[in-house]
Amino acid sequence: MKQKQPRIVVTFHTTAEAMATEQLCREQGLAGKLISAPRALTADCGIAWSGPPETKDALLRALAEADIETAGSYDLLI
Repeated sequence: MKQKQPRIVVTFHTTAEAMATEQLCREQGLAGKLISAPRALTADCGIAWSGPPETKDALLRALAEADIETAGSYDLLI
């Protein structure tokens, strides 16, 4: 069984916001990937961004600067 790891998980209202996050993170070299939103969280579009916890500040700052709206950000073990 895969060991759970701490992650920063960001949820979105729309798929367009999730896709824009993926592109932004690639451009800025921020580690992570799009995942299905964990059951414990609510995401209108069902997609979330999962990244290492050490990227949290840079990720949230980049999203704010790019005017990408999120539904929430969470520190989870997944």
